[in-house]
Amino acid sequence: MIRKRVLFVSIVLAIVFSLGACFDGIGEDTTQPEYSALPDENAQTEQADMVGDHQEMNHSSGEVPDDLEEAANPAYPVDSTATIQADHMPGMDGATATIGGAYETTAYSVSYTPVNGGEAVENHRWIIHEELQDAQAYPYAEGAAVNLDAEHMPGMKGASAAVDSVQQTTVYMVDFLDTETGEEITNHQWVTENELSP
Repeated sequence: MIRKRVLFVSIVLAIVFSLGACFDGIGEDTTQPEYSALPDENAQTEQADMVGDHQEMNHSSGEVPDDLEEAANPAYPVDSTATIQADHMPGMDGATATIGGAYETTAYSVSYTPVNGGEAVENHRWIIHEELQDAQAYPYAEGAAVNLDAEHMPGMKGASAAVDSVQQTTVYMVDFLDTETGEEITNHQWVTENELSP
C-alpha cells in the first residue's frame, strides 16, 4: 500500500514538473516587433505631412474634363519643355517637364478631409473649376465651400473642401522625371503657368 502511494506521488510530481516546463514563459512577450523600421516609417510620415501627402497622388490619370477649354496661345505649347518651380510633391521642384496639355481655367488650392477617413489635407494644389461638383458658372472666392470631383489623391472625390486661394490662369498637364527617384511621372495635373520657367 505504501509502495503504491509512493509510486502515485512520484507520478503526480513528474506530471506537475512536466507541465511546469511546458507552460514556462507563458505571459512573457517573446514576439519580435511587427514593424522593425518604425523610426523610418515615422520619418516618412513626417515628410508626407510636410508636402500635404502629395506622394499619394494619382500621377498618371491623364483624364481631362470634357468641358475644359484648351489654351489658344499658351506660354508653353504642347510638346515643349519647361522647368517646374513648384514643390507639390517630393522630386518635382527643378524637374524638366514636357507639356502634355495647356488649358484656360480657374485654379484653386483647397483644404479638405478625405472621404476615406485619411488625415486632413491642407492647401492642396491644384483643383480646377471643372473638377468641382455642380460648380457655379463663375469662379469661387477664397473661403468658399465646394465639393471635389477630382481623383488626384485617395479620398478626394466627393470630399467637401474650403477654397484657400484662386487663380485665373493657364494650367498645364506635364510629364517629368522625379528628381529624387528617377520615376517617370506622366500626365501630372496640374501646374500653373507661374510655376514654370523656360
